[in-house]
Amino acid sequence: MKKLLTLVAMTFAMSMGLSATAHAAGAEADCAAKSAEKKLAGAAKASFEKKCIRDAAAAPSPACEKSAADKKLAGAAKNSHIKKCMADEKKATAPAAAKPAAAASAKK
Repeated sequence: MKKLLTLVAMTFAMSMGLSATAHAAGAEADCAAKSAEKKLAGAAKASFEKKCIRDAAAAPSPACEKSAADKKLAGAAKNSHIKKCMADEKKATAPAAAKPAAAASAKK
């Protein structure tokens, strides 16, 4: 039974990681295409792609954008709301991924 729970927890954790990896791979491909379009090379290309990937990861979710628009927020208030919304979303998804693994280790 312990092995089954561990397997289920690992499968769940890996599936969560694959979606993040797929998104990161998509961002890397987009950024590589943009750097090629700009004809960058060497350190300039590496710096551009690193910043591009970082910016893509920090992009606000559509739900947070909609929430800010519904509240008619602008400027610093909008930025603050989106930042808090993104943190809340991250908190909501992180414990869900940790629960199966924690439950499996607690039963050992």
